[in-house]
Amino acid sequence: MAEIMVRVENASFRYPNAKEYNLKNINFEVEKGEFLVIMGENGAGKTTLCKVLSGIIPHSQEGSYFGDVTICGLNSKEHALSTLTQHIGIVLDDPESQLFTTEVLDEVAFGAENLELPVDEIRRNAQWAIDVVRMQGYEEKDPTRLSGGQKQRVAIASALTMQPEILILDEPTSQLDPIGTLEVFQVVRELKETYHMTIIMVTHKSEEIAQFADRVLVLHAGEVLAQGTPQEIFRNQEVLDKAWLAIPQASEVCVALEQQGIALNGFPVVLEEGVQQIGQLLNGARKEMGA
Repeated sequence: MAEIMVRVENASFRYPNAKEYNLKNINFEVEKGEFLVIMGENGAGKTTLCKVLSGIIPHSQEGSYFGDVTICGLNSKEHALSTLTQHIGIVLDDPESQLFTTEVLDEVAFGAENLELPVDEIRRNAQWAIDVVRMQGYEEKDPTRLSGGQKQRVAIASALTMQPEILILDEPTSQLDPIGTLEVFQVVRELKETYHMTIIMVTHKSEEIAQFADRVLVLHAGEVLAQGTPQEIFRNQEVLDKAWLAIPQASEVCVALEQQGIALNGFPVVLEEGVQQIGQLLNGARKEMGA
Protein backbone atom coordinates (compact mmCIF):
# COMPACT_ATOMS: atom_id res chain seq x y z
CA MET A 1 0.00 0.00 0.00
CA ALA A 2 1.32 3.43 -0.97
CA GLU A 3 2.31 5.84 1.79
CA ILE A 4 0.04 8.88 2.07
CA MET A 5 2.07 12.08 2.40
CA VAL A 6 -0.81 14.58 2.36
CA ARG A 7 -4.41 13.99 3.37
CA VAL A 8 -7.00 16.76 3.03
CA GLU A 9 -10.34 16.17 4.73
CA ASN A 10 -13.31 18.53 4.34
CA ALA A 11 -11.05 21.60 4.19
CA SER A 12 -12.87 24.91 3.84
CA PHE A 13 -11.50 28.45 4.09
CA ARG A 14 -12.84 31.99 3.81
CA TYR A 15 -10.72 35.14 3.84
CA PRO A 16 -11.71 37.97 6.23
CA ASN A 17 -14.63 40.01 4.87
CA ALA A 18 -15.19 37.57 1.99
CA LYS A 19 -18.84 36.76 1.32
CA GLU A 20 -18.21 33.16 0.26
CA TYR A 21 -15.74 30.44 1.11
CA ASN A 22 -12.73 30.35 -1.20
CA LEU A 23 -12.36 26.61 -0.58
CA LYS A 24 -15.34 24.36 0.06
CA ASN A 25 -15.10 20.85 1.49
CA ILE A 26 -11.88 19.86 -0.26
CA ASN A 27 -10.97 16.18 -0.03
CA PHE A 28 -8.03 14.36 -1.62
CA GLU A 29 -4.80 12.51 -0.86
CA VAL A 30 -1.28 12.62 -2.28
CA GLU A 31 0.90 9.53 -2.27
CA LYS A 32 4.63 9.42 -1.65
CA GLY A 33 6.59 10.16 -4.82
CA GLU A 34 3.52 11.38 -6.72
CA PHE A 35 3.56 14.41 -9.02
CA LEU A 36 0.16 16.06 -8.59
CA VAL A 37 -0.83 19.07 -10.69
CA ILE A 38 -3.58 21.46 -9.57
CA MET A 39 -5.45 23.26 -12.34
CA GLY A 40 -8.40 25.63 -12.50
CA GLU A 41 -9.59 28.98 -13.75
CA ASN A 42 -8.48 32.26 -12.17
CA GLY A 43 -10.07 32.57 -8.74
CA ALA A 44 -10.69 28.83 -8.44
CA GLY A 45 -8.77 28.69 -5.14
CA LYS A 46 -5.45 27.23 -6.29
CA THR A 47 -3.15 29.55 -4.34
CA THR A 48 -5.37 29.33 -1.28
CA LEU A 49 -5.13 25.55 -1.45
CA CYS A 50 -1.32 25.81 -1.60
CA LYS A 51 -1.42 27.87 1.61
CA VAL A 52 -3.58 25.20 3.24
CA LEU A 53 -1.26 22.41 2.10
CA SER A 54 1.86 24.20 3.37
CA GLY A 55 0.45 25.17 6.78
CA ILE A 56 0.41 28.91 6.02
CA ILE A 57 -3.30 28.43 6.64
CA PRO A 58 -4.15 28.33 9.52
CA HIS A 59 -0.91 29.64 11.10
CA SER A 60 -0.10 32.82 9.14
CA GLN A 61 -3.26 33.68 7.22
CA GLU A 62 -6.32 35.04 8.98
CA GLY A 63 -9.75 33.74 8.05
CA SER A 64 -12.32 31.07 8.82
CA TYR A 65 -10.83 27.60 8.49
CA PHE A 66 -12.47 24.20 8.93
CA GLY A 67 -11.40 20.66 8.21
CA ASP A 68 -8.09 18.86 8.59
CA VAL A 69 -4.85 18.62 6.63
CA THR A 70 -2.32 15.96 7.57
CA ILE A 71 1.24 16.51 6.33
CA CYS A 72 3.62 13.56 6.77
CA GLY A 73 1.43 12.34 9.61
CA LEU A 74 1.21 15.76 11.29
CA ASN A 75 -2.11 17.59 11.63
CA SER A 76 -1.38 21.15 10.48
CA LYS A 77 -3.61 22.60 13.20
CA GLU A 78 -1.69 20.89 15.97
CA HIS A 79 1.89 21.65 14.88
CA ALA A 80 3.73 24.93 14.46
CA LEU A 81 4.62 26.22 11.01
CA SER A 82 8.32 25.86 11.89
CA THR A 83 7.72 22.14 12.40
CA LEU A 84 5.73 21.71 9.19
CA THR A 85 8.40 23.47 7.11
CA GLN A 86 10.83 20.72 8.04
CA HIS A 87 8.68 18.40 5.94
CA ILE A 88 7.27 20.64 3.24
CA GLY A 89 8.72 23.44 1.09
CA ILE A 90 6.88 26.00 -1.02
CA VAL A 91 8.00 28.03 -4.04
CA LEU A 92 5.92 30.94 -5.32
CA ASP A 93 5.25 32.14 -8.86
CA ASP A 94 7.45 35.25 -8.69
CA PRO A 95 11.11 34.35 -8.07
CA GLU A 96 12.01 38.02 -7.63
CA SER A 97 9.92 38.18 -4.47
CA GLN A 98 11.92 35.33 -2.94
CA LEU A 99 15.44 36.70 -3.46
CA PHE A 100 17.03 38.29 -0.38
CA THR A 101 20.81 38.11 -0.78
CA THR A 102 23.56 39.09 -3.22
CA GLU A 103 25.03 35.63 -3.89
CA VAL A 104 23.37 32.42 -5.02
CA LEU A 105 24.99 30.26 -2.33
CA ASP A 106 23.86 32.64 0.43
CA GLU A 107 20.37 32.69 -1.08
CA VAL A 108 20.10 28.92 -1.16
CA ALA A 109 21.31 28.64 2.45
CA PHE A 110 19.06 31.43 3.78
CA GLY A 111 16.05 29.34 4.80
CA ALA A 112 18.08 26.60 6.45
CA GLU A 113 20.01 29.22 8.43
CA ASN A 114 16.73 30.55 9.80
CA LEU A 115 15.94 27.04 11.02
CA GLU A 116 19.29 27.15 12.87
CA LEU A 117 20.53 23.91 11.38
CA PRO A 118 24.19 22.98 11.97
CA VAL A 119 26.58 24.93 9.73
CA ASP A 120 28.13 21.84 8.13
CA GLU A 121 24.67 20.45 7.35
CA ILE A 122 23.59 23.75 5.77
CA ARG A 123 26.67 23.87 3.55
CA ARG A 124 26.28 20.25 2.49
CA ASN A 125 22.56 20.58 1.77
CA ALA A 126 22.96 23.90 -0.04
CA GLN A 127 25.58 22.52 -2.42
CA TRP A 128 23.46 19.42 -3.02
CA ALA A 129 20.46 21.62 -3.84
CA ILE A 130 22.52 23.76 -6.22
CA ASP A 131 23.74 20.63 -7.97
CA VAL A 132 20.20 19.21 -8.26
CA VAL A 133 18.85 22.35 -9.97
CA ARG A 134 21.92 22.48 -12.25
CA MET A 135 23.27 25.80 -11.02
CA GLN A 136 26.85 24.66 -10.38
CA GLY A 137 29.32 27.46 -11.06
CA TYR A 138 26.81 30.16 -10.13
CA GLU A 139 27.40 30.04 -6.37
CA GLU A 140 28.96 33.53 -6.25
CA LYS A 141 26.68 35.14 -8.86
CA ASP A 142 24.14 37.83 -8.00
CA PRO A 143 20.68 36.16 -8.13
CA THR A 144 19.04 39.33 -9.45
CA ARG A 145 21.21 39.18 -12.59
CA LEU A 146 20.15 35.66 -13.56
CA SER A 147 17.58 34.71 -16.19
CA GLY A 148 14.00 34.03 -15.13
CA GLY A 149 14.44 30.26 -15.32
CA GLN A 150 17.69 30.44 -13.35
CA LYS A 151 16.07 32.60 -10.66
CA GLN A 152 13.25 30.11 -10.28
CA ARG A 153 15.73 27.24 -10.03
CA VAL A 154 17.55 29.13 -7.27
CA ALA A 155 14.21 29.57 -5.47
CA ILE A 156 13.60 25.81 -5.76
CA ALA A 157 17.12 25.12 -4.45
CA SER A 158 16.41 27.36 -1.45
CA ALA A 159 13.46 25.15 -0.56
CA LEU A 160 15.43 21.96 -1.20
CA THR A 161 18.21 22.96 1.21
CA MET A 162 15.81 22.30 4.08
CA GLN A 163 15.41 18.72 2.76
CA PRO A 164 11.60 18.70 2.50
CA GLU A 165 9.74 15.49 1.76
CA ILE A 166 7.09 17.45 -0.16
CA LEU A 167 7.61 20.37 -2.54
CA ILE A 168 4.76 22.74 -3.43
CA LEU A 169 5.20 24.92 -6.51
CA ASP A 170 2.59 27.66 -7.04
CA GLU A 171 2.68 28.49 -10.76
CA PRO A 172 6.51 28.48 -10.86
CA THR A 173 6.61 28.93 -14.65
CA SER A 174 3.89 31.57 -15.09
CA GLN A 175 6.42 34.32 -15.83
CA LEU A 176 8.92 32.22 -17.77
CA ASP A 177 9.56 31.75 -21.47
CA PRO A 178 9.42 28.24 -23.01
CA ILE A 179 13.10 27.58 -22.29
CA GLY A 180 12.79 28.64 -18.64
CA THR A 181 9.61 26.60 -18.30
CA LEU A 182 11.31 23.47 -19.63
CA GLU A 183 14.27 24.02 -17.27
CA VAL A 184 11.96 24.08 -14.25
CA PHE A 185 9.97 21.02 -15.34
CA GLN A 186 13.16 19.06 -15.99
CA VAL A 187 14.35 19.84 -12.45
CA VAL A 188 10.99 18.78 -11.02
CA ARG A 189 11.11 15.51 -12.97
CA GLU A 190 14.58 14.77 -11.59
CA LEU A 191 13.39 15.46 -8.04
CA LYS A 192 10.60 12.95 -8.54
CA GLU A 193 12.45 10.25 -10.46
CA THR A 194 15.86 10.39 -8.78
CA TYR A 195 15.00 11.55 -5.27
CA HIS A 196 11.40 10.25 -5.06
CA MET A 197 10.17 13.61 -3.80
CA THR A 198 6.44 14.27 -3.62
CA ILE A 199 5.57 17.21 -5.88
CA ILE A 200 2.43 19.37 -5.87
CA MET A 201 2.38 21.99 -8.61
CA VAL A 202 -0.12 24.63 -9.66
CA THR A 203 0.19 25.30 -13.37
CA HIS A 204 -1.93 25.82 -16.48
CA LYS A 205 0.67 24.58 -18.98
CA SER A 206 -1.06 21.55 -20.42
CA GLU A 207 1.80 20.37 -22.66
CA GLU A 208 4.14 19.97 -19.69
CA ILE A 209 1.38 18.53 -17.49
CA ALA A 210 0.73 15.83 -20.06
CA GLN A 211 4.41 14.95 -20.19
CA PHE A 212 5.34 15.04 -16.50
CA ALA A 213 2.32 14.75 -14.17
CA ASP A 214 1.00 11.55 -12.60
CA ARG A 215 -2.38 13.01 -11.66
CA VAL A 216 -4.36 16.21 -12.13
CA LEU A 217 -6.78 17.79 -9.65
CA VAL A 218 -9.13 20.41 -11.11
CA LEU A 219 -10.58 23.16 -8.92
CA HIS A 220 -13.63 25.18 -9.90
CA ALA A 221 -15.15 27.92 -7.73
CA GLY A 222 -13.35 26.59 -4.67
CA GLU A 223 -14.43 22.96 -5.09
CA VAL A 224 -12.82 19.84 -6.51
CA LEU A 225 -14.38 19.47 -9.94
CA ALA A 226 -12.45 16.39 -11.04
CA GLN A 227 -9.25 14.46 -10.50
CA GLY A 228 -7.55 11.77 -12.56
CA THR A 229 -4.71 11.04 -14.95
CA PRO A 230 -3.83 13.66 -17.59
CA GLN A 231 -5.53 11.44 -20.19
CA GLU A 232 -8.75 11.28 -18.14
CA ILE A 233 -8.84 15.01 -17.46
CA PHE A 234 -7.95 16.22 -20.96
CA ARG A 235 -10.54 13.90 -22.51
CA ASN A 236 -13.35 15.20 -20.28
CA GLN A 237 -14.78 18.03 -22.36
CA GLU A 238 -17.31 19.00 -19.69
CA VAL A 239 -14.53 19.56 -17.14
CA LEU A 240 -12.37 21.42 -19.67
CA ASP A 241 -15.19 23.78 -20.58
CA LYS A 242 -16.30 24.41 -17.01
CA ALA A 243 -12.81 25.17 -15.70
CA TRP A 244 -11.60 26.96 -18.86
CA LEU A 245 -8.70 24.55 -19.38
CA ALA A 246 -6.65 24.21 -22.54
CA ILE A 247 -5.67 20.77 -23.80
CA PRO A 248 -2.32 19.69 -25.31
CA GLN A 249 -1.94 20.11 -29.06
CA ALA A 250 -1.66 16.35 -29.55
CA SER A 251 -5.06 15.98 -27.90
CA GLU A 252 -6.53 18.77 -30.03
CA VAL A 253 -5.59 16.83 -33.15
CA CYS A 254 -7.25 13.72 -31.75
CA VAL A 255 -10.45 15.60 -30.93
CA ALA A 256 -10.53 17.15 -34.42
CA LEU A 257 -10.13 13.74 -36.04
CA GLU A 258 -12.84 12.20 -33.85
CA GLN A 259 -15.21 15.00 -34.87
CA GLN A 260 -14.63 13.89 -38.47
CA GLY A 261 -15.42 10.30 -37.56
CA ILE A 262 -11.78 9.19 -37.52
CA ALA A 263 -10.78 7.40 -34.31
CA LEU A 264 -7.20 6.97 -33.14
CA ASN A 265 -6.02 3.98 -31.13
CA GLY A 266 -6.16 5.80 -27.76
CA PHE A 267 -6.14 9.43 -26.67
CA PRO A 268 -2.69 11.05 -27.05
CA VAL A 269 -1.65 13.82 -24.65
CA VAL A 270 2.01 14.16 -25.59
CA LEU A 271 3.52 14.79 -29.02
CA GLU A 272 5.26 11.43 -29.29
CA GLU A 273 1.98 9.58 -28.69
CA GLY A 274 0.19 11.72 -31.25
CA VAL A 275 2.85 11.17 -33.91
CA GLN A 276 2.85 7.42 -33.26
CA GLN A 277 -0.93 7.05 -33.41
CA ILE A 278 -1.36 9.21 -36.51
CA GLY A 279 1.46 7.21 -38.13
CA GLN A 280 -0.43 3.99 -37.37
CA LEU A 281 -3.59 5.53 -38.82
CA LEU A 282 -1.79 6.52 -42.05
CA ASN A 283 -0.15 3.11 -42.37
CA GLY A 284 -3.55 1.47 -42.03
CA ALA A 285 -4.98 3.76 -44.69
CA ARG A 286 -2.10 2.94 -47.08
CA LYS A 287 -2.65 -0.79 -46.62
CA GLU A 288 -6.35 -0.37 -47.40
CA MET A 289 -5.55 1.64 -50.52
CA GLY A 290 -3.00 -0.96 -51.58
CA ALA A 291 -5.54 -3.73 -51.10
